[in-house]
Amino acid sequence: MNAPRSFSALAKREHVRASRMLGFALTTHDFDGWDAFALVCAARLTASERAAMAWASLRSLDPDDAMAVVMTALPAAGAPMPPWTDPLEDAEWWTSRASPDELRAYLAAIFNALPRMDREDFLAFAQGRDAA
Repeated sequence: MNAPRSFSALAKREHVRASRMLGFALTTHDFDGWDAFALVCAARLTASERAAMAWASLRSLDPDDAMAVVMTALPAAGAPMPPWTDPLEDAEWWTSRASPDELRAYLAAIFNALPRMDREDFLAFAQGRDAA
């Protein structure tokens, strides 16, 4: 009968290294440990493996905590740049990177800056009605 083999003997070398680094980060529980873990993961794991770990970690959190983690990990877009080519294309690019707080702030400011008729047309569009 074969003797049971350890996880380390069965796992891929890259996975063992990432697992050890995870243990280090959990033990130190400081920025440097977690930053080093991120670097090891980037070097040793595939994008798919890292995405699966991120998915599992975020799913383990309360939705508000998960959003806070995402907002911390992904920096806000900052102010929109002046359009270089097509303003709509540039706006779509910026909104794909902006935080929810940035989106709300710019939406409110832009909406308030529109002429009254444009605001009414926008509200009709947003509510699914035909514009006047």
